Amino acid sequence: MPRHYLFTSESVTEGHPDKICDQISDTILDALLTQDPKSRVAAEIVVNTGLVLITGEITSNAQVNFIDLVRKKIAEIGYTNADNGFCSNSCAVLVALDKQSPDIAQGVNTAQESRELSSEEAFDAVGAGDQGIMFGFACNETPELMPLPISLAHRLARRLAAVRKTGQLPYLRPDGKTQVTVTYEDGKPVGIDTILISTQHAATIGDITDEAAVQAKIKQDLWEAVVKPVFAEDNIQPGQETRFLVNPTGKFVIGGPQGDAGLTGRKIIVDTYGGYSRHGGGAFSGKDPTKVDRSAAYACRYVAKNIVAAGLADKCEVQLSYAIGVARPVSILVETFGTGKVEDEVLLELVKQHFELRPAGIIQAFKLRNLPAERNGRFYQDIAAYGHLGRTDLELPWEQTDKAAVLKEALSQPVSASRV
Repeated sequence: MPRHYLFTSESVTEGHPDKICDQISDTILDALLTQDPKSRVAAEIVVNTGLVLITGEITSNAQVNFIDLVRKKIAEIGYTNADNGFCSNSCAVLVALDKQSPDIAQGVNTAQESRELSSEEAFDAVGAGDQGIMFGFACNETPELMPLPISLAHRLARRLAAVRKTGQLPYLRPDGKTQVTVTYEDGKPVGIDTILISTQHAATIGDITDEAAVQAKIKQDLWEAVVKPVFAEDNIQPGQETRFLVNPTGKFVIGGPQGDAGLTGRKIIVDTYGGYSRHGGGAFSGKDPTKVDRSAAYACRYVAKNIVAAGLADKCEVQLSYAIGVARPVSILVETFGTGKVEDEVLLELVKQHFELRPAGIIQAFKLRNLPAERNGRFYQDIAAYGHLGRTDLELPWEQTDKAAVLKEALSQPVSASRV
């Protein structure tokens, strides 16, 4: 990386068409797992003007009214006015679901290790629900150990939704996007270059009808009600040279599914690290935890965060790979980008010895099947918008740093080689 550079990440609000789909997919997952923790779920959603399509593969003993779930979630997001071209009580909801392929199910139900090695260990009995690669990342740029650009973008997006829902800015509508460009020097964030907010809004604000005047009002209100409160939480503040862009096209009245079709799993960079770290390509929402696209990505974040929290690196990226129907990872990689306090190979051995990375072990450690009773049937849907990682507003098991002390203690002991 050059000494001086800019890096940008974006987020979207819960009313963005793709995020509507992610939240509906995970609402379905929550409902199914609440009744039947062994449900196998791959729920995919499509939205367009006045239409919701539920498709995918589901095998479950749960009895769920999918149409009611969809309408309630859409209303919660804020689409309750038919004038927006998409409304909770008037949109058509179509259901086209299949069951999970038996060819996949046999590998998940009985892992290769159980079949070939006759292993009696419970964690070897569940195979990965798919092949693939997953990445996790952590760095010391923020208290939650996330990259600063995506952290700020998410906070702006959450705040944008909050001022709409509380009525502080009643003319805002559910669809919106945020984007933050951070200035780096020698790999450290030193300033804010650009803040961009695009938000759906009413055509007029009170007696203000001129388009230019409407945009000027929105820009002023967003600076005071959204940007300033968010940046008040950070040591890095927008400077006089920071650009602030709002609705650069000139207006954003038509939005949501009326303005653009939405699909589950189309915001995978928003869901993770804002492009700051590599991505394996697999989406999260709508997938039960036997799908390692989801559960192993959470485990990668857990590993990387604990390494950084232990002070063993300033930045850490962890890659896992799996074979469908096989419990143990095919490969594990630890990369600290030259910031490690010990060799990456040493960290790799510590990871192998102190982290459970088989699907059944991840599911058990994070309680990904038996949803916490205190969440009242809400778990996955609450992380489907504003990022699955680095959340400061939710207590998520993969965000714990309980292994940090274990790793530091282990370094005082001889580290022996082990296999994957």
